Amino acid sequence: MANFYCEYCGQKFSSVSSLTVSSCSRHPLGSNKGKHKLYEGSEKAKYTCKYCGQSFSSISSMTASSCSRHPNGSNKGKHAPAL
Repeated sequence: MANFYCEYCGQKFSSVSSLTVSSCSRHPLGSNKGKHKLYEGSEKAKYTCKYCGQSFSSISSMTASSCSRHPNGSNKGKHAPAL
């Protein structure tokens, strides 16, 4: 069975419909101000931030910290997984 992950928080879901129905605590607009977003890449052993290239063991650990090279400015946004 495939797993589906939120691009914003890394939470794992069993279906796309269950992912897109609930609010995300790490949504860019603010906590619970938007729905989870499907990460469209594949499951990997390491995930790389598309802004700075730093590697993480999970999407959840990646999106927990601020990125020094975020487009909104240094540390003004979270790391985001590259596909």
